[in-house]
Amino acid sequence: MVLSIIVPVLNEAAGLAGALEPLAALRARGHEVIVVDGGSEDGSRELAARFADRVIVAPRGRASQMNAGAAAAHGGALLFLHADTRLPPRAAQAVIAALGQRSWGRFDVRIEGRSRLLAVIAWGMNWRSRLTGIATGDQAIFVRREAFPGYPEIALMEDVAFSKAMKRRSPPACLSDKAVTSGRRWERHGVLRTMLLMWRLRLAYFLGAAPDELARRYANEG
Repeated sequence: MVLSIIVPVLNEAAGLAGALEPLAALRARGHEVIVVDGGSEDGSRELAARFADRVIVAPRGRASQMNAGAAAAHGGALLFLHADTRLPPRAAQAVIAALGQRSWGRFDVRIEGRSRLLAVIAWGMNWRSRLTGIATGDQAIFVRREAFPGYPEIALMEDVAFSKAMKRRSPPACLSDKAVTSGRRWERHGVLRTMLLMWRLRLAYFLGAAPDELARRYANEG
């Protein structure tokens, strides 16, 4: 099974080479990397072309960018990777084995950064995901191509909405191998402050708040 790794980007030039270079070994084994740009103005597209099989442009928004990447993919398995997240070793083998049993899944996550609280947050994310069947984008969600319903094109919480839809097909494969994601957004405005903001936004979403309103709150408070 060929794995299509879809990386949505928006003005990620500063760290993009470091994110894409480790995927070269997977490309050498026949898997593909598709970068989907949402209108970068910092040279991200040109930089990505050196490390990806294809670079395409889509309307800005993580969900619409990931859907465009999925539509362009050739692989039988789709993996959605944030530009600040690195896959664990042997990720392709783990994904292919997991998709032999389940329709979709995700990795555990480790958050990289200075604060010791990031390890606690990652532990909570991983166990919450196991208990609820809800995955986050930081956990490198993967899915069999024929089971992929598309991400709901909403301004925020697209990963939660996607997980809820996929749970109707099967529980997720929760892989204990850890994807490593950057703690930059946590540390930029304070780890505790960001954690509380995310909890409030998730609660508001589950209580029926509109994703557009949540995105405005995230932009203003985050």
